[in-house]
Amino acid sequence: MSPTTITTTTTNLPHHFKPENFSKESIPTSKLSHKTILDILNTKCTNSPHHLRQAHAVVLKSGHFQDHYVAGTLVKCYANPYFKNLDFALKVFDIVPKPNVFMWNVLIKGCLENNEPLLVVSLYCKMVAMNCRPNKFTFPAALKACTLVQAVEEGVQVHAHVVKHRFSGDGHVKSAGIQMYASFGCMEEARRMLGEAGESDVICWNAMIDGCFKFGDVEAAKEVFENMQRRNVGSWNAMISGFSRCGMIEAARELFDKMNDRDEISWSAIIDGYNKGGYFKEALEVFYLMQREEIKPRKFVLSSVLAACANVGALDQGRWIHAYVKRNLIRLDAVVGTAVLDMYAKCGRLDLAWEVFEKMRPRETFTWNAMIGGLAMHGRAEDAIELFSKMERNKSKPDGITFVNVLNACAHAGLVDKGLRIFSSMKKLYGVDPEVEHYACIVDLFGRAGLLADAEDFISSMPVRPNAAVFGALLGACRIHGNVKLGEKVGKILLELEPHNSGRYALLSNIYAKAGRWKDVEKVRKLMKQRGIRTTPGISMIDLDGTVHEFKMGDSSHPQMKEIYLMLERIIERLQIEGYSPNTSQVLFDISEEEKETELRYHCEKLAIAFGLLNTTPGTTIRIVKNLRVCEDCHSATKLISQIYNRDIIVRDRVRYHHFRNGNCSCMDFW
Repeated sequence: MSPTTITTTTTNLPHHFKPENFSKESIPTSKLSHKTILDILNTKCTNSPHHLRQAHAVVLKSGHFQDHYVAGTLVKCYANPYFKNLDFALKVFDIVPKPNVFMWNVLIKGCLENNEPLLVVSLYCKMVAMNCRPNKFTFPAALKACTLVQAVEEGVQVHAHVVKHRFSGDGHVKSAGIQMYASFGCMEEARRMLGEAGESDVICWNAMIDGCFKFGDVEAAKEVFENMQRRNVGSWNAMISGFSRCGMIEAARELFDKMNDRDEISWSAIIDGYNKGGYFKEALEVFYLMQREEIKPRKFVLSSVLAACANVGALDQGRWIHAYVKRNLIRLDAVVGTAVLDMYAKCGRLDLAWEVFEKMRPRETFTWNAMIGGLAMHGRAEDAIELFSKMERNKSKPDGITFVNVLNACAHAGLVDKGLRIFSSMKKLYGVDPEVEHYACIVDLFGRAGLLADAEDFISSMPVRPNAAVFGALLGACRIHGNVKLGEKVGKILLELEPHNSGRYALLSNIYAKAGRWKDVEKVRKLMKQRGIRTTPGISMIDLDGTVHEFKMGDSSHPQMKEIYLMLERIIERLQIEGYSPNTSQVLFDISEEEKETELRYHCEKLAIAFGLLNTTPGTTIRIVKNLRVCEDCHSATKLISQIYNRDIIVRDRVRYHHFRNGNCSCMDFW
């Protein structure tokens, strides 16, 4: 880019420096010193694009742009991820004659912070080609970029430069190199780098532990940990995180309990581990332990605990955390704010989620996604689409997750035409390439609307190979609309694609059972037995005064189970008076009608509702979280219960929310 072009670019900037924005004293632009300019850039321009533009004008007018440190600091300010202005940082850099290593480092770091690792690799190559010698600040960023884009050949070359320029002994360079080689699966090279000249500090050893776990070599990680001469809390944290990633949550907890000193990352690591393994109740129990030890949680722990609250519907605990954030003046940034928003949406309080969303600044793409996804799950399709339009008006760029959420909203509301228009606009208007999950959404869109032939044709025309999610959407539609022939065909494809997914067997069995094809049901059950597949038991959870109560069919461990069963009998009696008749087509066994009715009676969500009616005051909303889809019988029964007992009942199943009120459901019986 030529100097003329940059002058044109800055014609919209103020012609006169306004010192009142920076200092109380009036200083002529021409007399601003090199130090003053740097102070202005480093203090006043880090969070204000307006001040940055003014300072840029001053730098050009004063002639200080010729100084590499001033120009580099200017590039650093423009590369701030908060400003989303990396393109302009690159333009400013391009007009600097013979940039020094400081300037290259600033730009490389900026690109990394803006999630542009491929650009970092390209810039590093350009830097070397221009005979600018990299230093110890260049290499960690370059090695990390190679890790992120899995640039094996370039990563090896960067390491060669590290050796050539004698930076092998630098701890930060060494740890970045170890992580890179481990991510490539080159464990021998990682070990060799650990043993290279210079002291390997704790950071390097921790990088080696982390690398072993990422490569899946648990025993090697244990060996490294045991051989460390000096361990710090970071080493223990690396082991806990690694065990958790490998699904070894018991080993992680055992190590956590042995720790003499724990920091925030220790607590966050074990809570995250429980979350990733689906042990959300246990994650909350660790948080209670943290509170008992009077340790003040900060934002990383709070985000993890909010995720656990969201998954079990622990609204009371989630509200306490939100209050704690306010009380302790913790900034509701994009990470914490989105976690709070997501928790409220998943606990059935869209009103509170919306309140948080409206107050949040700035809103990242994932913040918009959380709110759009929340509206979609609650059946508020038109609102989700409207928010998507507002996102566009706010110049926030949608990503693949945004479109999954919007398309799901359309599918669950039967908005076929709107969904197809949005799908066709992805690439054309927003530059987002549709992936297989987006195609699955369209199959679901057609299928739920009963357009099974269109769904089949769409699958045939897909430019990507259909996966289990695509065929799963079609199988679900076959169950809804009772298409046994197509369901059988698709079901067999799915059992080949996912032979260990118990849900596929259950869905095919359900289709056969509804059609009265009991021999085929038995065949599916035998196949499951041969393959060692066990069905996932239905679990319903209800949060009461900060304690999560869990119910499973046939499990009598709850201390109130006797009263719950008695309450359920009274509920069923009242339902029958109102004309309720059990939908026995949901039972997957060829047994008598009476036995089928008994089977349906004790479904876990009915037990949870009975518990809720027993333990809450009249008029209180009952909130239930279920790990599977709500069955048709429980759905019909819950609609009637909401009317008889004058209660709002919110049930979150595996896919969406059902708001039951006065005999109706928000899903309009379309789920």
